[in-house]
Amino acid sequence: MRFSFLIVLFILLNSQALKAQFPYSTSSKKAIKLFNQAQKAPKLIDQNTGVPNYTEGIRLLDAAIKKDSQFWEAFLLKGEFLEYQRKYAEAASCYQRALEIDPYHSVSGSTHFYLSVCLFTIGEYQKALENIEIFLKNPNANEKWLSEAYQLKNCAAFSVSAIQNPKSFEPHNVGPGINTIFSEYYPTLTVDGNELLFTRRIRFMNNGRQDEQEDFYISQLSTENSTWGQAKPMPENINTAWNEGAPTISGDGKTIIFVACTDPSGVNYGGNRTGKGSCDLFITNKINGRWTTPKNLPGGVNTANWETQPSLSADGKTLYFIRAVRSKEGKSNSDIYVSHLQEDGQWSVAQRLPNTINTNANEESVQIHPDGNTLYFASRGHIGMGGSDLFVSKKDANGNWGKPVNLGYPINTCFDENSLLVSAQGSIAFFASDRQGGYGGLDIYWFELPTETQALQTFYFEGTAFDALSKDKLAAQIQLSDLSSGKIIFAGFTDSYDGKITLPLPIDKSYAVLVNHPSYHPFSLNFDLTLQENAKSFLLDMPLNPLQSSAENVLNNVFFDLAMASLRPESKVELLNLANYLQKNPTIQIEIQGHTDSQGDPSKNLILSAARAKAVEDFLISEGIDPKRLKSKGYGSNQPLVTDSAIAQMTDPKQIQEAHQKNRRTSYKILP
Repeated sequence: MRFSFLIVLFILLNSQALKAQFPYSTSSKKAIKLFNQAQKAPKLIDQNTGVPNYTEGIRLLDAAIKKDSQFWEAFLLKGEFLEYQRKYAEAASCYQRALEIDPYHSVSGSTHFYLSVCLFTIGEYQKALENIEIFLKNPNANEKWLSEAYQLKNCAAFSVSAIQNPKSFEPHNVGPGINTIFSEYYPTLTVDGNELLFTRRIRFMNNGRQDEQEDFYISQLSTENSTWGQAKPMPENINTAWNEGAPTISGDGKTIIFVACTDPSGVNYGGNRTGKGSCDLFITNKINGRWTTPKNLPGGVNTANWETQPSLSADGKTLYFIRAVRSKEGKSNSDIYVSHLQEDGQWSVAQRLPNTINTNANEESVQIHPDGNTLYFASRGHIGMGGSDLFVSKKDANGNWGKPVNLGYPINTCFDENSLLVSAQGSIAFFASDRQGGYGGLDIYWFELPTETQALQTFYFEGTAFDALSKDKLAAQIQLSDLSSGKIIFAGFTDSYDGKITLPLPIDKSYAVLVNHPSYHPFSLNFDLTLQENAKSFLLDMPLNPLQSSAENVLNNVFFDLAMASLRPESKVELLNLANYLQKNPTIQIEIQGHTDSQGDPSKNLILSAARAKAVEDFLISEGIDPKRLKSKGYGSNQPLVTDSAIAQMTDPKQIQEAHQKNRRTSYKILP
């Protein structure tokens, strides 16, 4: 919480009051002399630390207190000096002692406020609450600070309640494949959960002195025993002699955005990485199995300010990050911003998230979950337990971010918590900690999130496009749509190196897949994720038939009502794609084929299959396809993909049902 900087203001005001106060509560001239000397001590800069000499001031105040143990002004000033040194427990003792000696005079200087801040900072929440309530009841309380006092009261009350109602929290070290004697932190995961990228700070000797270096490492999850393999450094065009930090990896593991620093003139602080000043975001892509040399993120994200801690959406099209802006007064404040990838490859001018998320204090360490609707971040400005706390916010039906929810105790404490990473599974989170029992420095841990702060479980779809005959991998255009609404969820290309595409998908929908390539017939399929409660992925082979092939091309996303020949609305996406394909290939003539399973009356099945094929033909004609290029025919159950004899050997009812479903299809073939 953002109270510590206020202490400086209170100290200055209160110190001036102490200077002007005569007589002091003590009659000891030696104590007063030591006190006056102590007030001047901070003006002398400590040669060892380069900061005001509070240590000398505290020494003089201790001497003054030794002369008169009831000299409450000395205790008060000592407490203020200790706060400057961030020794909050000792400062609290001094304020408490001043109040014990003279509750009336010492309270007029807002001592209960100082005491409450110190107690809150060290996690003494109940005592902090009691003291801030005393301050708020004080008729002499300075109205200028009332809003801060009420914020402190709310934070203390929340913290007391949080400790009384703790969340389940059992951290587990991810193991020696990732953690070492060095510090490991800022983890980021691919959407399939099989690759973990992180930062490691390595210590080494450089010209006789110890130095440090931040580099990226990546570890693979073993599918055999669910342990993380030995982490390997990223290639040298990624890891340089300079520091690389805070990486984020796309869901398919083929794009990394990270932070590197340059000076305002663009002089390089890391390889050949010129920038716009301060620290910028850089991007690298995995092409044909190799990582490209990072370049400054194109578009409107980087500025002369400090851009850091990026989080890339799983589909690689939305980027959240932290921007720290320094005011004219020299104060720096960091907020969460968002940018979107445009069709020309440039990132849009970044927009600050609304005040629902950002506060007047620092926000940092942001993560957009693979579900695209859940945001995790750290903040010092929302109601919390001190330092930076972890929060979660979710989008509503209108796309607005909801009120952030504190993750609770003991996930949050009076110390700084940040760098949370939540897996696509939605229930598992990763973070870095130097807690006891680790391998050394900061280690990466995982734990199960409380149910109410979990994100939506997100499947990952992995499709592989390839030539149905040669099996060569293809860079094909792929489109995923919500089957019920027709809304396009994703449009992009498979990788030319391995033919793969990996995407996050919420488990509460059914999806249609369309795959296109100029030299191949379209491929289509649909799948239902509403029933996949315990599964993790949907892996799909996408074989494409060459244009010259006479193989059957099944229109998997063409649907009819039961025993009817009327096209259902969700068939439109597939049929429009087929019409577009025919328009681009004007010499092709096709036969549209209707097929049924072997259940029911064969003669009725033949009539139904012919009517369904004709319905598709009529749709294509309505879209401008020349009727002379089209022919439709019903085959009934005469050309099954799964024979009756094969079905007869099946014992699983679900398998039998799927076999009949496979035989009920609409397809087309190229005519000679």
